[in-house]
Amino acid sequence: MKYIQEAFDTNWIAPLGTNVDKFEEELCEYVGVDHGLALSSGTAGIHLALKYFGVGPGDYVFCSDLTFAGSCNPILYQYANPVFIDSEPETWNMSPIALEKAFEWAKKENKMPKAVIIVDLYGQSADYDLLLPICEKYDVPVIEDAAEALGATYKGKKCGSFGHIGIFSFNGNKIITTSGGGMVVSNDEEAIKKMRFWATQSREPAKHYEHKEVGYNYRMSNICAGIGRGQLRVLNDRIAAKKKIREFYEIALKSYPINFIPISANSEANYWLTVITIEEKCPLKPDDLIGILEVENIESRPVWKPMSLQPLFNTHKYFSHSKEENVGFMLFEKGICLPSGSNLREDQLTKIITLVSEQLEVL
Repeated sequence: MKYIQEAFDTNWIAPLGTNVDKFEEELCEYVGVDHGLALSSGTAGIHLALKYFGVGPGDYVFCSDLTFAGSCNPILYQYANPVFIDSEPETWNMSPIALEKAFEWAKKENKMPKAVIIVDLYGQSADYDLLLPICEKYDVPVIEDAAEALGATYKGKKCGSFGHIGIFSFNGNKIITTSGGGMVVSNDEEAIKKMRFWATQSREPAKHYEHKEVGYNYRMSNICAGIGRGQLRVLNDRIAAKKKIREFYEIALKSYPINFIPISANSEANYWLTVITIEEKCPLKPDDLIGILEVENIESRPVWKPMSLQPLFNTHKYFSHSKEENVGFMLFEKGICLPSGSNLREDQLTKIITLVSEQLEVL
């Protein structure tokens, strides 16, 4: 409220002002990256990053398959072709095995991608020690979609700092929010300058309104940035609260036929969502459990439906983790996101656990 009030007191409401500048600086300092650009959404950030890398009609872009559509819709904005890469079972993030297969295919078919979008799924880092060398070998830049992973780390380094360009989302469901918004971060100052130009309608430095390139209305408002500044100050508290929620679930449900999303030994997640899979031997389906919780006004969600299974994208190329295993498909069939809000009370968690355990015991 302090930062919002300052915006009103100074009459800076538009997509510029002290809050915007400071939010960019403060988030970059937190992540350990030199430059940031506050935007209206994380999706806008991916769009600008693809444009910066010259992605255009007929080009190819590799993207994690198990993700939200916002990761890959911008590929279609540029009239390019997405190629989807399966997950691996250790972190549920992009499979290095599938990525290597995709590059071998692309080289053989002369369809090398202009960029690779690697998603840090459900608040956990991808395995960058394995993924980045593959992209470097083929000289293809990485866009790190860290929309779900602000505050998470990989070997002590913050998510969002591994790609040539990193993307964050501050949508209402993220670990911190600006109500709606996102940010692009990079150590490449020229990249941020160019994306800033496009994000403000590509207005040339003239007294009148002069335009030589297509631009977009993508900047974050000073009000939303004020919300973000305040939220950033409680980010570590949110992470601690969400980790405690996962631990509460783990202890209470450890004897039941479910598995929790693995936490890699190389990373510290932000525990954005606590996600489970129901074991094969258990006939209970995620939709059954979601419905039972819904009757009690408790919201849970399926795991992301892989993009290669979506009607919009199912004609595009897809590479699985192995011939025998489509990891993302299995996670969608068996996975459920449990309630994970950082403000959940212990009595609410106990009620959720009671309902879940009752169903598992019946079976």
